[in-house]
Amino acid sequence: MELTFAITGASGAIYAWRTLQLLASSGVVERINLIMSSTAATVAQVEMGVNLKDPALHQINDWLGLEPESRLIRLWRLDNFAAKPSSGSYKQAGMLIVPCSMGTLGAIASGAGTNLIHRAADVTLKEGRKLVLVPRETPYNAIHLENMLKLSRAGARILPASPGFYHRPNNIEDLVDHLCYRILDQFDIPHSRKTQWTGEEVAEE
Repeated sequence: MELTFAITGASGAIYAWRTLQLLASSGVVERINLIMSSTAATVAQVEMGVNLKDPALHQINDWLGLEPESRLIRLWRLDNFAAKPSSGSYKQAGMLIVPCSMGTLGAIASGAGTNLIHRAADVTLKEGRKLVLVPRETPYNAIHLENMLKLSRAGARILPASPGFYHRPNNIEDLVDHLCYRILDQFDIPHSRKTQWTGEEVAEE
């Protein structure tokens, strides 16, 4: 399986980091086409203390805990409209934007393809492939909600960064994993099922 993965400047860099780790270790993802917005690196620096400004492949691999020589991830410049993800004739399973800023969501909803993330998302929709958007914003205003509805009607899957608590998380990592597993579910990618709802009643303590 090959996917395009975009990271934008919304809060939630940890969701991108963890989802990429899970994709890399899944055993079914053979290539990830990675695109980062101009503000994604700033957010990653603030939230995770990692420097991803003008990153080289070995820096991304190091961030994700991959071998330095790993070729699983292919980096594409934001302004590179000749990149493979910009063409519908280039076959892949779909695209994820984790996290997805309201600016990126709005641009995709309006069809304004001003960078490679917008263009790749537009291509994903027009080719009928899976587009999973993980917005991280609160509260939503009417424009945000209308844009999400518009994209949902166009075929995108809107998966807000809203982790559940029924698995009784013990720490932030448990909350992050719960959401990331739900993201992987959209592509039927195998993962740990420890946060999956079992339907069993929990005894009172």
